[in-house]
Amino acid sequence: MTDSEKQAIDRRLARLEGQVRGVRRMVQEGDYCCDILQQIAAASSALSQIGAAVASAHIKGCVIGHGSASAHEKTNSMTHEEMLEELDEVLSRLMKA
Repeated sequence: MTDSEKQAIDRRLARLEGQVRGVRRMVQEGDYCCDILQQIAAASSALSQIGAAVASAHIKGCVIGHGSASAHEKTNSMTHEEMLEELDEVLSRLMKA
């Protein structure tokens, strides 16, 4: 993952963290349930978008860049086939969430 990708993901996570704190406050203050649910849906969507950004970074840096300097050190010992199997498993879990 490049530094710019890390920074963009970190900004999104910080924003999401604020959204979750806001939902918690809404629950504590007894806000209208439909308003709380709307904010939960927005936070869930934001988390899905963050997951997609991480998956994209993984595909670009680790899968396509497998064996290069841009790949994560954890992938160095993996074969191309193992890398694709891992990607398939991770994306399958991400899609279930």
